[in-house]
Amino acid sequence: MSATPWLLEVRRLRKSFPIRRGWNRKVVGAVAAVDDVSFTIREGETLGLVGESGCGKTTTARCILRAITPTSGEILFRAADGRIVDLAPLSRAELRPLRPQIQMVFQDPFGSLNPRMTIFDNVGEPLLVNGLRDRRARLERVADLLELTGLRPEHMHRFPHAFSGGQRQRIGIARALATEPRLVVADEPVSALDVSVQAQVLNLLLELRTRLHLTLLFVAHDLSVVKHISDRVAVMYVGQLVELATTEAIFSRPRHPYTAALMRAVPVPDPHASSGDVALAGEVADPANPPAGCYFHPRCPFVTEVCRTESPPLREIDAGHLVRCHRAEELALAGVGAEPARAPRTAW
Repeated sequence: MSATPWLLEVRRLRKSFPIRRGWNRKVVGAVAAVDDVSFTIREGETLGLVGESGCGKTTTARCILRAITPTSGEILFRAADGRIVDLAPLSRAELRPLRPQIQMVFQDPFGSLNPRMTIFDNVGEPLLVNGLRDRRARLERVADLLELTGLRPEHMHRFPHAFSGGQRQRIGIARALATEPRLVVADEPVSALDVSVQAQVLNLLLELRTRLHLTLLFVAHDLSVVKHISDRVAVMYVGQLVELATTEAIFSRPRHPYTAALMRAVPVPDPHASSGDVALAGEVADPANPPAGCYFHPRCPFVTEVCRTESPPLREIDAGHLVRCHRAEELALAGVGAEPARAPRTAW
């Protein structure tokens, strides 16, 4: 994996939203939704971006897609012609030639499809927008995409209401693949689906990644889903990246206390295993007024004085394992890679 060239490199990305008050909408502060985030995604790799609701995952994804303009930072993308382009400062006109190469699978399969358009029109619209005017060619391409995602091509003239949630998400995936993108951003693509359907959609994404050599940024808050599909995992807390490593390293030995707390919240399929205390003390820090030092220190059970006063940098403590914690080397945190300890059975 290390020899594979990177497709996307995010450097010191920041996105702040102004807080306005009063009749004249005066700016009185700012919410730092994304605060100094850096990572790379290699070609053919799946990076899982996880964290609590409101931590900045979706805002990061939207900045990469340039659905919103970042406040600062660089978003370097290796285009199909080999050029390295910084997406952050580009205008809408400059972004348009690159749009087919970066596509998105949305969270809500019910709201992401136009209910007044047939499946052919929904899936074929990106083709039409990008210059494929021949209707017969679009019909053939849409039929191939539906078949690729496990749907029946003869149903392309039906409307979205005729399909189940899982089928609609497959339609959304087909639409994202219409322009043969190099990078697909999946924003919690299975969170609105039943558990049994989630597995089908995840397996479809894994199959498509192998067949089409897709590169995925997979945004989620469900760690079991992330473990199933991701090669590496990036953990966010209050707009910052607090840990980044391979999936195996993250789940077997997390190095940040927040990551370990997320691990403790993963249900263990063992009725005799103790669930432990999964609740963190305190509340999530306010991104409009974050605490001094480490943002996680008010809730951290391992806090020291340096944590309260000095902001830890994101640093590499093992090969490819980055952590934003002063005490990362000395803490021994439990993951979910090992078999859970079984309680002794009581003889009846």
